[in-house]
Amino acid sequence: MKVLFTDFDMFDISLEREIFREAGIELVEGQCRSEEDVIRMSEGCSALLIQYAPIGDKVFQARPGIGLCSRIGAGYDTINVADAARHGVWVANSPDYGVGEVATHALGMLLSLIRGIARYDHDIHQGRWHYTTVGRIPRASNLTVGILGLGRIGKRFAHVSRNLFKRVIAHDPYLIDGDFPAYVERVSREELFRQADAISIHCLLTDETRGMVNGALLRLMKQDSYIVNTARGAVVDIGDLTDVVQENHLAGVGLDVLPVEPVPPDHPLLADPRVLFSPHSAFYSVESEVELRRKAAMNIVSWMRTGRPDYPVCVGTRNPPKA
Repeated sequence: MKVLFTDFDMFDISLEREIFREAGIELVEGQCRSEEDVIRMSEGCSALLIQYAPIGDKVFQARPGIGLCSRIGAGYDTINVADAARHGVWVANSPDYGVGEVATHALGMLLSLIRGIARYDHDIHQGRWHYTTVGRIPRASNLTVGILGLGRIGKRFAHVSRNLFKRVIAHDPYLIDGDFPAYVERVSREELFRQADAISIHCLLTDETRGMVNGALLRLMKQDSYIVNTARGAVVDIGDLTDVVQENHLAGVGLDVLPVEPVPPDHPLLADPRVLFSPHSAFYSVESEVELRRKAAMNIVSWMRTGRPDYPVCVGTRNPPKA
């Protein structure tokens, strides 16, 4: 039994090595950046453990022995799930490893923007000391906070922010009314952007959501409002967002994720003090990283043992090799 770890940015992968060693599974370590890299390195492999490598039809055609793709993360947009389903390949993820971390990171970014904390710190380091250096600060308890995507993380964000803001509204077309918490008001996508003083994005990246938060939606937002994205970078049209920021329409933007990471050093948003960045770190705590990686690896161990991963998002027909 053999697995390819397609790519990773962790400094130490002893966790994965030990999990597979104990299970009697050989681990091949790669840093694949293309499907061709994956094909080249996956000879004899039955499963792929994936961080960012692209996986699709080329891989499944070239490697009919691969039966499972397990992604380190809740999102799985680097894997073409339609291609996987067509070839009978299982796809699995780690769906619930860092719910609290992402929700509190998003809230932390939003409160920093509203209260001007990062900008105050910058001004003080530049020798400016006055409570008005960041401009007008609204009272948070007078604001309406909006949530785009009310899954596990969106619900947790609603829960931790409900006592801080005047109103919590949300849009999620895939939930029935009964799945909305009593303290969250359901609105359409357009009304979310019209009514909210601050928006936090918590939806998956799919063909439907790619570039969904575009200039038209952003310009529906109130003048001097705030938006934070800790979901997937490509949900937001970054060119449109840049234009809207440069039009002075928004008071603050928080970005933990971007379509291209890391952010290019010449990107205009880097020079704008109204934009707060973090390095795709909303998921991270010592505990959540271990949980994330263990669950992704154990998907493969479980599939090798039983023919089914712990957290499937695409049910396959390809079977594990016989021991």
